[in-house]
Amino acid sequence: MKISTKGRYGLTIMMELANRVGEGPTSLRSIAQKHELSEHYLEQLIAPLRNAGLVKSIRGAYGGYVLAKQPDEISAGDVIRVLEGPISPVEFAEEEDPAKRQLWLRIRDSISAVLDSTSLQDLISYEDDGHTDNYMFYI
Repeated sequence: MKISTKGRYGLTIMMELANRVGEGPTSLRSIAQKHELSEHYLEQLIAPLRNAGLVKSIRGAYGGYVLAKQPDEISAGDVIRVLEGPISPVEFAEEEDPAKRQLWLRIRDSISAVLDSTSLQDLISYEDDGHTDNYMFYI
């Protein structure tokens, strides 16, 4: 499973909103400029997040978006599922071998556990230790 730009940029939006809790609405333009992303693309991503009840839109001259819940109440899994759909490395219905089917289920459950146990608060509070692994895993 590879998370697309929808999921990655969606998390970027949500982390920016989490960082600004209590400061009023945040415009997509400001997020797009800060991260050098397409404002138009972010507009396409915010609609499903709003429909899922993760963000609220505020109209007006100083309008924008705010989180609908506290940052510790929204998980990375919530965001990824809204934007990417169900978390699944393969189509289980197509797998006839029970051993491989069980492997795919365990992989799916492990990915879900990490995403569901990581809140927006965890993400914005993260402190880099300077150690990076430059591995690319395609599942």
